[in-house]
Amino acid sequence: MILTEFDEAKKAIINPEDIIAPIKDFPCTVITCFARETFKRLLHQFPHQVLTTTTMANMEIPIYVLTIEETRIGFFNSYVGAAGCVAVLEDLIAMGMKNLLVFGTCGVLDATIEETSIIIPNSAIRDEGTSYHYLKSSCEVSVNKDFLSEMTTFFNEEKVSYQIGKVWTTDGIYRETAAKMKQRKLEGAICVDMECSAIAAMSQFREINHAQLFYSADNLDAEVWDERSLSNHADLERKDEIGQLAIRLAKTLFEKG
Repeated sequence: MILTEFDEAKKAIINPEDIIAPIKDFPCTVITCFARETFKRLLHQFPHQVLTTTTMANMEIPIYVLTIEETRIGFFNSYVGAAGCVAVLEDLIAMGMKNLLVFGTCGVLDATIEETSIIIPNSAIRDEGTSYHYLKSSCEVSVNKDFLSEMTTFFNEEKVSYQIGKVWTTDGIYRETAAKMKQRKLEGAICVDMECSAIAAMSQFREINHAQLFYSADNLDAEVWDERSLSNHADLERKDEIGQLAIRLAKTLFEKG
């Protein structure tokens, strides 16, 4: 298959640094989430300013700096989907990002997982195309390998329950069939998303720190799809709490002085 044709060369025909210049004092640590309403609410809880913008072909993406207890942390609303998400992250690495924390929703493959509960992925099934341009072909990629112990300690100290498990990352949001879902469950997946395996692969290739967590939203483990709290406007106070947790977690993992 064509996706087995991995090239280890660091230099490509077009490279982020060819079109993106480093930014002086760009925050080493950047946090991103996918839900626009949660992003907006969290943004306005802290002093912030626009540092720069990056672009996709059809939109601009503002990159903010939050000031939190004298610490400057980058913050932006991520593009949804593996290829676009990773392209934006490549721009931020060229600007100066070294540490990345990602949080966002996932669908659950186990109906017993409650709404808006924390899931820490420890591996991701690579059912998307982007990761194969950053790592040799394999079924899975490790996630949070360097941070799992610190993350579990953090949530234990915060007295927040969580689950650790495998995520199924897929490009085909409308091709998550019942047969595929059952197969991914047999392979050990407890949830599904659209970006994690690609971000993990890119982070390994570019040698940056990457930590990621999910909060559960819709349920695929049912006779009929259950949207639960997937909507941007559902259960916003709980999602605010998770955003605050993500910020404290980023400071714990990356801003140790």
